[in-house]
Amino acid sequence: MTSTPPRTNLVNRAIIAFLFILTFSASSNATIQYIASLDHPERHLFHVTMNIPDVSGEVIVQMPVWNALYQIRDFGERVQQVEAFAGSERAPIEKLDKQTWRIRGTGTIKIQYAIFWDEVGPFASQLNAEHAFINPAMILFYAPSRRGEDVGLLVVYSSADWRATGPLAGDSVEAARNHVIKFNASSYDALADGPIEVGKFEEFDLSGVPARVTVVIHGDNWKRKKVEEDLKRICQYELRLMEGAPFERYTFILHIGKGAGGGGMEHANSTAIGVPSDEYLPGVAAHEFFHLWNVKRIRPATLEPVDYAKEQYTRALWFAEGITNTYGAYTLVRSGIWSKDQFYADLGAQITELENRPANRWQSAEQSSLDAWLEKYPLYNQPEYSISYYTKGQVLGDLLDILIRDRTENEKSLDDVLRAMNTDFAKQGKTYRDSLDVRLTVEKIAGGSFEEFFGKYVTGIEPFPYQHMLALAGLELRIMEHQRPTLGFTATRDATGTLVVQSVAVDSPAALADLQVGDTILVWNGGEVPRRTDRWLSRKTGVRARRRGTSARGCFMGSPAAAAFIRLENVSTFRLTTTARFEKVQQLHASYPVHRRFSFDLHPDRWAAPARVHRDHQGSGSDLLGRSEGSDVFRAGSGRKGACARD
Repeated sequence: MTSTPPRTNLVNRAIIAFLFILTFSASSNATIQYIASLDHPERHLFHVTMNIPDVSGEVIVQMPVWNALYQIRDFGERVQQVEAFAGSERAPIEKLDKQTWRIRGTGTIKIQYAIFWDEVGPFASQLNAEHAFINPAMILFYAPSRRGEDVGLLVVYSSADWRATGPLAGDSVEAARNHVIKFNASSYDALADGPIEVGKFEEFDLSGVPARVTVVIHGDNWKRKKVEEDLKRICQYELRLMEGAPFERYTFILHIGKGAGGGGMEHANSTAIGVPSDEYLPGVAAHEFFHLWNVKRIRPATLEPVDYAKEQYTRALWFAEGITNTYGAYTLVRSGIWSKDQFYADLGAQITELENRPANRWQSAEQSSLDAWLEKYPLYNQPEYSISYYTKGQVLGDLLDILIRDRTENEKSLDDVLRAMNTDFAKQGKTYRDSLDVRLTVEKIAGGSFEEFFGKYVTGIEPFPYQHMLALAGLELRIMEHQRPTLGFTATRDATGTLVVQSVAVDSPAALADLQVGDTILVWNGGEVPRRTDRWLSRKTGVRARRRGTSARGCFMGSPAAAAFIRLENVSTFRLTTTARFEKVQQLHASYPVHRRFSFDLHPDRWAAPARVHRDHQGSGSDLLGRSEGSDVFRAGSGRKGACARD
């Protein structure tokens, strides 16, 4: 029996056939072919057709369970109406698990399905009446046994004032009043690494950059001059630092303005970024552009090849993400976007964040990397349960840089480590062995062992010797103790807008009042639950909550009279300052050349420490301290509690 796919809301079969003939007939290398129809975008459904040629007997297809974030998000839950055809006949299809389908047939197998997305990027996909943003791995099936084959994707839309673009964008055509743009890639993985923007947007190339960089902006609350200048400085500096562009064309896809989301996602030759205004763009862009090298090309072996079907564990995120944070900050200050004071304030804030998390006493940089897959759980993100590999890795990067400079009399730095890894691994098409190859590269550059440093501070959990190591760069770390109010619990709103408890701090007033995870907050200080609970931190707060599975009268905890949930938490704030006089730097085992060079490198105008400071050093006749006895830094810190240790 011959049957026609009953899918009236897709581009009809005749148009699909015409599009395939028109766009793929000349691309014999494009074997597995997709069409993604954006018809009726207000319904938020991508309608996908997948053609798989040369099938013999059966083919297995899967929907990735993760992409963009280190989180299992099960994109298969969004899939509906899966149908398959072998020629003009329906093909038997069987769902094997939450993400896998088996289709029986021979020849060319056509699979059709719809998938729902309406979440802001860059870590999701979205289709609405305003635009579409596509992370291809979130909407496209793949055949596990054929991931390495050439692929082609057609994006089809009917809105007359829309355009489509992305790092893999190719030719565009018009067919039956539809606009069609073609995206070709050498594999499913390459296609998955090419985000797509469809809608009304502004597009321009950056001038003054020694490689083609295209900027695509959807949204508002931005000024072209500021965006151009900031991105130009970032790209110029990082391309110079890493000695050239590893791409022919790079694309910034920017969502700016209200509802744009937050953060950035790196791709091989592009990035997708969401920020509320252009004020926040430089910090994200400097990080994401540096990912061109670190993680996309300088890549840990534990992340290759990508396994879309389950978690992929690595101990290297402290380097892949944290050191990228280090260079994001370096880029901002060395390019002149930040002042030196802003750089020091940021590093102080990172140290403050790290040292005020109790988990820093027991979770190492490597373990934090390994546990990245737990970040989707609110409890795990609480200070008692985890630290961030972004934060700890960034601080490690600064300390490593200072120590390398000290060991080599400023002949070498962390810059040389990144360039060496780019040469030894990225350009050779090799992956690196997590922290081991990072350490070996550092040792090659610095000319001595760093096994103790990595053992104590990367694999291990010993307190960082801030005062000793920062003094090598002529810096002091000042600690200010104070108290801040906290609620003692966290809560988020569910799909209905109800405030639901996500975590409760141990020994907090909330815990003593028997508030538990999953409880629903009904009353706040005798009235309605506020939309911004943080505004109540300056006053006593009590809530009434309902325990899950009970009636509204069955289980109330707390009241304005019975429970004040506000608690005061001891907090340490860390501030970095340059030492007042260089004699004091000397007393703290400071290295004059490191201090001067570190200062020198932090400013595009090559401003260094005041001449008076340098004259003070020259007049003293002091030798460089600590250069050949670098391990003294560790021994000095191991005989007592580190500067930031807590009893």
